[in-house]
Amino acid sequence: MNSAIACRNLTLGYDRHPAVHHLSGSFALGSLTAITGPNGAGKSTLLKGILGLLPPLGGTIKIADSLQGTISYLPQQTDLEADFPISVWDAVTMGHWRRVGAWRSLGRESHLQTQEALRRVGLQGFERRSVGSLSGGQRQRVLFARLLVEDAALILLDEPFAAIDQRTVNDLLAIVQAWHAQGRTVLAVLHDLEQIRHHFPQCLYLVRHALAWGETDKVLTPELVAHGRVMSESWDESAPYCFVESS
Repeated sequence: MNSAIACRNLTLGYDRHPAVHHLSGSFALGSLTAITGPNGAGKSTLLKGILGLLPPLGGTIKIADSLQGTISYLPQQTDLEADFPISVWDAVTMGHWRRVGAWRSLGRESHLQTQEALRRVGLQGFERRSVGSLSGGQRQRVLFARLLVEDAALILLDEPFAAIDQRTVNDLLAIVQAWHAQGRTVLAVLHDLEQIRHHFPQCLYLVRHALAWGETDKVLTPELVAHGRVMSESWDESAPYCFVESS
């Protein structure tokens, strides 16, 4: 199995207090994986570690050479400034920056790609609208359009379907499924277990460590989910990082 991301004895945390403990395993190239678990389980922390925004307290994360520089990230909506004064068109065209740079003008092909991305997310005619004037679901469509323009091989989504209407969820899930069909590697932090069972073939159940990792139907058993919830009730938020020497 070719790995997109390999974690070896990985520990991530803040101020030397671990949020992800000694995680070992890998996400296969072209896989579609849900990362789930109780609140505070380290799910968003893991994405930040993969992005390089959070250096490991211990262990390693290795990104496949073929994916270096081709990573897209969708943060939680709560991380975004909804009232930032930018148009829908400008927000989506930001997805071209990695290829053309921040100061070069966009060519005809880039404009066509932006138009196609807006069509795919159902926002034709919204080009001049301010992002701040949109509903939560429409803003999420804008962000998915930007991801389409970025055209990355590795896509990280942090609670992409939270607090949006079901029609938008269905439309955006279709885009995620299309990415998977194209052979892209997609990781999504999710809480809706039924959604995961129906749409995500791989699953990591995280309770600061990997309680289970593999095929979704083998991971999301009622017994394991219940066990994970019990474990979360006994977490010590002030526990220090425990050093374990790699073998």
